[in-house]
Parts: sequence; structure tokens; C-alpha cells
Amino acid sequence: MIRNALTISFMVLAMVACSDDGEDDDNSVDMISEDMMVEEDVMVEEDVMVEEDMMSEEDMMVAATTFTVTVENVSTVYPYLKSGMFNTPEGADEPGPLLPGGVYSFDFTAGPGMKVSFATMFVQSNDLFYGPGIEGIALYDEDGPVSGDITDQIKFWDAGTEVNEAPAVGMHQPLRQMGANTGDDEGGPVQLVMDVGDGFTYPDVADVIAVSLIPGDDHSFQLRIENVSTGEAIMPAEGDASAAPLAPGVWAVHGGDSPFFTADEADWGWGLEALAEDGDASGLAGELADRTGLTSPIAPGVYAVHMDGTPLFEDGETDYGLGLEDLAEDGNPAVLASALGDNEMLITSGAFAVPVGGADPAPAFPGEAYQFTFDAKPGARLSLATMLVQSNDLFYAPAEDGFALFDDDDMAMGGDLTSSFMLWDAGTEVNQEPGVGGDQAPRQPGADTGMEEMGNVEVVDDGYAYPAVGDVVMVTIAVQ
Repeated sequence: MIRNALTISFMVLAMVACSDDGEDDDNSVDMISEDMMVEEDVMVEEDVMVEEDMMSEEDMMVAATTFTVTVENVSTVYPYLKSGMFNTPEGADEPGPLLPGGVYSFDFTAGPGMKVSFATMFVQSNDLFYGPGIEGIALYDEDGPVSGDITDQIKFWDAGTEVNEAPAVGMHQPLRQMGANTGDDEGGPVQLVMDVGDGFTYPDVADVIAVSLIPGDDHSFQLRIENVSTGEAIMPAEGDASAAPLAPGVWAVHGGDSPFFTADEADWGWGLEALAEDGDASGLAGELADRTGLTSPIAPGVYAVHMDGTPLFEDGETDYGLGLEDLAEDGNPAVLASALGDNEMLITSGAFAVPVGGADPAPAFPGEAYQFTFDAKPGARLSLATMLVQSNDLFYAPAEDGFALFDDDDMAMGGDLTSSFMLWDAGTEVNQEPGVGGDQAPRQPGADTGMEEMGNVEVVDDGYAYPAVGDVVMVTIAVQ
């Protein structure tokens, strides 16, 4: 630079000297001017090169910051996928007991592997009720959805909360008692009536209740409970013969066993007592509702650190075809992680697949988390994606261009970044109801088995209900 400045100074002096010679020297002045312009261009180019070298050296001197990202599944574990109360007989205008010939029914959806249970009071008793065994009623078998009469799976239970009196006679039974919960406390276990040994005679289950399942489209079912008792269903030793009304009850779709009680153990205190003693299902229905929802793992995912661009997807456009489909449909990050690894525009990238504390790649269930670490300098951004497993092709990710790792003052940013995340639809497979669809990872027979959608990547908006993002996943960044 000093050399260039001196060159120009000498040229200026020469111009001044030549200008004293008159008009004949005009050509010389023009030539000198042209030479000066060339020399100035050379000086500017060299200045730019020097400045770029200085900037490169400065960048090299800026220490990289280490970031550790934790992607945690914060879902609540819900024992029930669906639940509700039935209380109005078909054809009736308001809730009431189910008299002979009447039918309660309720509709629901459920996927393969799920079961349904219900409970309804045998009204001419102190605390007896009908319901399936503790394992519930399987909704699918090897041939598909279960259909038809399932009365043979219905049991007759004693809640163990009130001392039994003779059926259709006892003064602490609903049709004769002065008020709810007026009988003597029993303090016994919930058990089959046949195991109680109270000395009373009860009608056979099939002489009081008939239960059937009617499957429909899109994993839908209707369960029907019919009162088939006659006026002589109950024949007490003293008193008149009687029919056997049933009372409003509760139902739930579940995956495990013992949805309302544990056999041979005391009532849980959720409201089964009120249902079995007084036909009041509201308390138990409320408890079930509080424990009903979608429980979903999140799947192994990918991340990319970049300065600009949209490395994983572009909002409103079709999938790039680099492996997002595999990640969003089947929880397989390998294909996309490999493609990102070949992208020279990225600072770094990788997959997160092994839950913290685990030894092998696996989904992260509620309470589990993935973690990964990388280095980055000011200007860098982070993109990542992880599948909502109870879906066809949905994934959690920030906006298409990720989020900044540094603020405007080049200070590294950490903390809870969950608010930057959304639930995206990859647009590669037709959506089914979350937690129900047979082509979703937990229930599908194999990878890539759903119906192709040929849509765009966009924030999900398909009419189904999904938990809030922050109720499923929490993403935090620790700056080291």
C-alpha cells in the first residue's frame, strides 16, 4: 500500500511538470492519466485482498463456541387414548337408566392393538356392575376389526365398597335407599361376584346384558349395550320378581390392562364406588378424562449447522427427496443424515439416535431425551428435525431456515428454544388420526406402507387434534 501511494505521488508530480510545456504535451498528460487510473485500480484491488486476508485471519482468531442441544420428550403418559360416559338410552331425550329392551351405545376410533372397556351398574344391587375382564376387549384379531356379539367377554363384578343385600330387596339399593351412599361400608376388594360367596342368587350375565361391536370406516367402532332382561330376571326368595335395570356408565380405549380397577384389590377411589353403588358415572368419567390423551415417542432425528439456506426443507414446497420422508414416516434419520454429510455448504451435521443413558438407537419415550454437541461461530444457525411417532409423516422442527445461535452482538444464545419449534407435515403420506392410524409407525406392518400424498412440507393443518408442541417436546441449548 505504501508503495502504491508513492507511485501515485510521483505520477502527480510528473503531470504537473508536463503541464508547463503547453498544448503539445496534452497527449502525454492523457497517457499519464490513464497510467494513474490503472495504478489506482491495482492499489484498490490489493487493498481489498489485504482486507480480505485480514478478515480471514480475524475469523480464524474467533474462538468457536460449543453448544449442547437436548431434545426431550416431555409428554404425559396417558393410560387411555379415548374415554367417555354413556348415560342416555337410544331414542331417549335425556339421561336415565337402561330398562329392558333399551340400548346404550357409544362411538369411538381405535387402531390395531387397542382394547375397549366399560362399566355399568346392575341397579338392583348394592355395588355390583358389569364390564369385561381386566384385560379389556380386543378390538382387532388376525382377521382385522372384531365384529358382532361379544357378550361372552362380559363379567359380573363386585366393587367391594358396600355390604351386599339380596338383589331387588335391599333397602340400601338405589330403587329403595333414602339417598346415595347410604349402605354399610365393606372395605373389600374388587372381585368377581362368583368369588364373593354372599349366598345370594343372581341372573346369568347373558340374561341381563348383550354387548356387540360394529366396526366402521377409518378405524371407527360402535359398542352397543342392550338390556335383555325380562320381568322375571331376578327371583328373590322374598318379594316379587323383577327386571334388572342398568345404569349410566363409563368407557375407555386403552392399551394395557386394568383400566378402572385392579382385580382382588381395593377400589382406587376414582369414582367406581359411586358408579357401582348409585349409578353415578360422572366422577369416574371425570377421572378418566384427566388421564386420556395421546402418548407418543419421538424418533431419532438429524441436525445441521449452517450460515444460511434451508438445508432440511422449504416451507410450502415438496420434500427435497434427500431422506426427510424416511425420517418423518418411519423415524429413520440415516438417509437424510448421509445426504447432509455430503453437503459442503454446512458447517457440520449429524444424527441423534441414542437416548441419553441408552446403548442403542431407539425412540425417546416420555421422560427420555436425545443430546448432541457441536461447535459454531457467530452467524451460524441450527436446523433439526425429529418425528412425532404417532403420526404418518409429521415431525418437529423450527422454521425452514432454523434459528440463530448468536444474537446481534455475536453472543451465543442458550436456554429453552421450544417456542421456535412447530409440528410439520412432510406431505409424503396421507394423514390418519394420530395414535389410531394403521399406517403409523407403531402399528404399520413395515416401513413406507401408507398412501402417498404428493403434498408440500407445511405446518400441519389436517383437522385432527394434536397436543401442543411444548406438551410433547422440549428443546434446550447449553452454551459451554
